[in-house]
Amino acid sequence: MNEANPKTQTRRIVIFDTTLRDGEQSPGCSMNLQEKLEVAHALAQLGVDVIEAGFPIASPGDFEAVKAIAESVRGPVICGLARCRPEDIDRAWEALRFAESPRIHVFLATSAIHREHKLRMTKEQIIDVAVAGVRRAVGYCPNVEFSPEDAVRTEIDFLCQVVEAAIDAGATTINIPDTVGYATPGQMFRLITTLRERVPNIGKAVISVHCHNDLGMAVANSLAAVEAGAGQVECTINGIGERAGNCALEEVVMALRVRQDIYHADTGIVSQRLVPTSRLVAGITGMVVQRNKAIVGQNAFAHEAGIHQDGILKEPKTYEIMRPEDVGFSRSDLVLGKHSGRAALAARAKALGYQLTPEQLDRVFREFKILADKKKEVYDGDLAALIEQETRVVTDTWSLESYQLTVGTQRVPEVTMTLRRADNELRTLTLAAGDGPVDAVFLAIEKITGITVACRDFRVHSVTVGKDALGEVQVQVEYNGEIFRGRGVSTDSLEASAKAFLNAINRVLAKNHRPKVVSEETS
Repeated sequence: MNEANPKTQTRRIVIFDTTLRDGEQSPGCSMNLQEKLEVAHALAQLGVDVIEAGFPIASPGDFEAVKAIAESVRGPVICGLARCRPEDIDRAWEALRFAESPRIHVFLATSAIHREHKLRMTKEQIIDVAVAGVRRAVGYCPNVEFSPEDAVRTEIDFLCQVVEAAIDAGATTINIPDTVGYATPGQMFRLITTLRERVPNIGKAVISVHCHNDLGMAVANSLAAVEAGAGQVECTINGIGERAGNCALEEVVMALRVRQDIYHADTGIVSQRLVPTSRLVAGITGMVVQRNKAIVGQNAFAHEAGIHQDGILKEPKTYEIMRPEDVGFSRSDLVLGKHSGRAALAARAKALGYQLTPEQLDRVFREFKILADKKKEVYDGDLAALIEQETRVVTDTWSLESYQLTVGTQRVPEVTMTLRRADNELRTLTLAAGDGPVDAVFLAIEKITGITVACRDFRVHSVTVGKDALGEVQVQVEYNGEIFRGRGVSTDSLEASAKAFLNAINRVLAKNHRPKVVSEETS
């Protein structure tokens, strides 16, 4: 691989974010229209170059989301995915046509295993279909990306032929997907190098990579591709995506920035927005970021060992290769209390990367005052949890008014629950049932709302530290074969559980069920 050369010019790498397409394909990560719009605007503020907004032909909901993002988000290129089929490409353009900068991304599998078992097509047929798809897309807009799905497992001679034909047909970006996360960094470096050497018209297109993380090497493979000359990396916030996920945007961006001596490349990402964007996506999708996650994890800049703490106090660079402020963490929490005003709260929210509307600020401030009466000090983590709870867009058919619970050893828990409906009607139920207090609370909510679900996942964790810390509860429930998420925060873990379960029930009630029409695997 390339040796460091201080005289080498820094290249600008295109960041192609597919959180809203490949990321959303993670089980349990589906988003509604308003949530997708919120993430899209956050990605634009983050500075991504391309937003893959969805797969328009997959469902009416996906089409509407791509269309809404294309019409309202300015700055990044807005991209829609399509198979190399006329109906897919036409539908993609219908969704993208009002975008400031549209891109159609067409794909077709090329590996032997896909040709034989999925497509049942010859090599010649693959090239013909790929060329026809690219040409149809170019007829709508000049910015067209082509992906030979499962490229890493495709015979290199055939891959070179397909890539050359796609570029001749008008593709301006050639994406090389490691669809099943099979590659190693050395292999990826050689593959990109070979394409640059053997495809005669490769200079007319940007080489991109889309790496999955099945072997835990998505970021390493993407960096190897950049070192070999790739000009675009496809990635997702927090690395979410199919199976083990995709290349994590925050990791590849900061690796390029910190190690420019190796990669001689950088991006246009506003790195201070990485943590707020990570929190936003985690809150919306319910995919909790592990504490030791690189760049955005809670422990990423935490030091417990005495030797490390001593070094940090003397010189942060002894144990930190980047500043926490550079990725969006606050060096030290600003402690807020019950006497803090709206202006201080608004300023801290802005410093944490949140842009609140006046209505959202009102809701957050109201909840902040309630929380401040319960605990002496409100930390950044507490405030972030409140903001994320109060700014999530869900139609609240039901809200929690109050509950009382009687529990004890060797007795059935008894709960008295009062919920408020959207029309302000109060409904109260007393129920003695359940295997424990949480089960009793959930059963009472089901009885009042009339919605019965199966709880598939239930997680509780502390947002900050201390015995008065906010508890965050995340649940996943199944209703009619679909997974719905819920989230709640409170200093009372049972109240947080009730809020999370009720949040999931509200999602069930708000969901407009529409059938999926696409079954073919995507890159």
